[in-house]
Amino acid sequence: MFFNKFRAAACATAMFVCAGVTLVHAQTAPSANPAPAAAPAAAPATPAPDALPANLPAPGSAVTANVENPYGLKALWEQGDMVARTTLAILFIMSLGSWYIIFTKLYEQAKIRRQGDEAEKSFWTAGTVRQGADSLKEASPYRFIAEQGLEATKKHDGLLGQIDLNSWIAMSIQRATENVQSRMQDGLAFLATVGSTAPFVGLFGTVWGIYNALVKIGVTGQASIDKVAGPVGESLIMTAIGLAVAVPAVLGYNWLVRRNKTALERVRAFGGDIHAVLLSNTSH
Repeated sequence: MFFNKFRAAACATAMFVCAGVTLVHAQTAPSANPAPAAAPAAAPATPAPDALPANLPAPGSAVTANVENPYGLKALWEQGDMVARTTLAILFIMSLGSWYIIFTKLYEQAKIRRQGDEAEKSFWTAGTVRQGADSLKEASPYRFIAEQGLEATKKHDGLLGQIDLNSWIAMSIQRATENVQSRMQDGLAFLATVGSTAPFVGLFGTVWGIYNALVKIGVTGQASIDKVAGPVGESLIMTAIGLAVAVPAVLGYNWLVRRNKTALERVRAFGGDIHAVLLSNTSH
């Protein structure tokens, strides 16, 4: 009997130990379905290229905003002193006068060419020199030369009578031709003056502007690039303006002189023909 009790107690003890081991294993073993880990915080979403703000340029595109140049001609006029403004005004007057003379002389030369064509068509088909002169316009240089030749044939008396008629008529027509030449050259001296002096006027403005810029830099003690580039750049604009005024004046002068020479040769040929006609009429 004692052996049976001991056997029952041993079985109970073994069952108790197995139950405890099973409980401990259940507590320490990892779960078959572990709970999902917490998701990391979502990263901030980057805007798509199409969703960029409207006030920013697209990547790779040029900036098209109009930014006013703080160192341009407007700033030069506003910040310049009386000497700089006077220099700019002189250059502006030179440029305006040059272009006015160029266009005016081109119009006058074209008119003289038309008057020469009219003289060749109507003058030499007239019966007399007087009729031929009356067929031309009053402002025509060809009519002026013809009338001067006619006057020379009438006023050949007194002291002038001591000069032979041939020389007197030739002298009168030559003076009339020189008068026409003088009127055709009106304004060309201004173009020559502008072409030779405008670069130096612009250079004077540049020197004066750089001098004032250096004085300001010395007084303020600031010699950074943004402090130097503005005043010096504005001063160099004067040189560019001077060249821009001088080049058209020089080119226009040379062009107009060449056209005047061609027109004057035609006028002189007309005067020589008038001289021959008047001598032939007075000899009869």
